[in-house]
Amino acid sequence: MAVALLVAAGSGERLGASRPKAFVVLAGRPMLEWSLAALRAAGLEEVVVALPDGEEAPAGCAGVRGGATRSESVRRALAAAGRAEQVVVHDAARPLVEPSLFTRALDALSRADCAVAAAQVTDTVKEAGPDHRVTATLDRTRLWAIQTPQAFRRAALERALDVGDDVLAAATDDAWLVERAGGSVVVVPSTPANFKVTTAHDFQVAELLLRERAPAPDGS
Repeated sequence: MAVALLVAAGSGERLGASRPKAFVVLAGRPMLEWSLAALRAAGLEEVVVALPDGEEAPAGCAGVRGGATRSESVRRALAAAGRAEQVVVHDAARPLVEPSLFTRALDALSRADCAVAAAQVTDTVKEAGPDHRVTATLDRTRLWAIQTPQAFRRAALERALDVGDDVLAAATDDAWLVERAGGSVVVVPSTPANFKVTTAHDFQVAELLLRERAPAPDGS
């Protein structure tokens, strides 16, 4: 049994929208509805949404106000969730997620405390100092660009989130908090198609791709 936490509390400032990003209409529906439909298609019925001020959770979902940081929003949503032993965290700003990615991430918890969707890096990646002088070329065969969903054993996520607000503010994802607490994390291969909508260009690309879907993830 698993519960899903849908993180939708971001302002969307870089998108240039007039309302919080997850609630901007994308391909005919609020952006978060695409992720919610994929969650439902994956069989995840209990969903807690971390919300920005002034917005309400979609029908059939519980809602909590988001925190000052992303991981604080996750902590608040987890506190409002039922007692499921497995937890899936997903960013509402990744509306092209496939339902199978949720189930594969949950299946991977049989061998780790946390499983993260990720796309293998294909570009050459170099490390440089403050002066922009290259100091190393990294082995890209070992590098992964991390996405959501991220699946967790509940106890491991609770331990990881039981830290000060300063640590939560430093977290770029919740899997890092699990690593920091000594937990094990595995990668679940994904593709760059599961990208995060951040800029107006991202939005336009997502709009085109989602309009090609027939039917939408929930069958409507």
